[in-house]
Amino acid sequence: MPTLQRVLLIAPTALSRTPAFDRASALARAMGASLHIVAFDFSEVLEVAGLFDHQAMAQAREGYLQVHRQWLEQQASVEQANGLRVTTEVLWAKAPLQDILDYVTDYHPDLVIKDAQPVPVLRRIFYRPLDWLLLRDLHPPLHLVTDSRHPLPLKVLAALDLSHLEYLNHGLNQRILEMGAALSRHCGALVHLLNVVDWATESASDLPIYSPDNNLSMRDAVNDAQQEAFETLAERYAIAPEHCHRLEGVPHQVITRFAADNDFDLMILGRVHRRGLQRFVGGSAEQLLYHAPCSLMLVEPQE
Repeated sequence: MPTLQRVLLIAPTALSRTPAFDRASALARAMGASLHIVAFDFSEVLEVAGLFDHQAMAQAREGYLQVHRQWLEQQASVEQANGLRVTTEVLWAKAPLQDILDYVTDYHPDLVIKDAQPVPVLRRIFYRPLDWLLLRDLHPPLHLVTDSRHPLPLKVLAALDLSHLEYLNHGLNQRILEMGAALSRHCGALVHLLNVVDWATESASDLPIYSPDNNLSMRDAVNDAQQEAFETLAERYAIAPEHCHRLEGVPHQVITRFAADNDFDLMILGRVHRRGLQRFVGGSAEQLLYHAPCSLMLVEPQE
């Protein structure tokens, strides 16, 4: 079971207490972890002004950062008064993605939390949003928070993938279940398991272990093997049978509908990294990024 000792909150540039603030402080307190809040600020206006007067720009930039720094310290003091270990930092960041990745590499958090940022479809056509880039490149578990109905997650959906042998070999499902078990133990969350069977799926990067052309006996054999694996995992992590669900359909569509219909406030999903052209396979995680009816927690296999 994972031990969360260092939680990192990526704060927004706006001086407002967002859902991610409440979730990060509640999780850190429940798990006995320390919380570090970092904000990455940047102003194009100040940067352009600095081309003409470097000293004035440096002073203006420091004043700009100091306002944010003082606000974060005020938020931290409230949490510290309630017994939470909190530290804060504000940095000037010209390239948010690379700055975040470098910071996470140096800090070694057990969990990274930030607010999910909705992006209109037309804008996503022309550029890759920050959340998508973090989903692709960030290695620690990433928690994207959509709302704070419950500071602690109370009803969690762990979506397992049993369709590819590599997911089983690399322990991705185990990582998903370990995170679910940690949330159950420390937060009192009720965890449900979901496996979506998609017989029509064909992967462009790897051959699936089945195909629509397989005869019925092969399909039944694969289904039996997946069912056995599903039941074994559920039993290992003490998930009650009435909280275990296997459905058929397109995974991201079924997961979205099931989560919405059953009022989950957090989904745990897996993601897999590759090398070369197929350096990232997001699967359902990428599809759900902008359609999930609740917050997301994304984990990857251990190296």
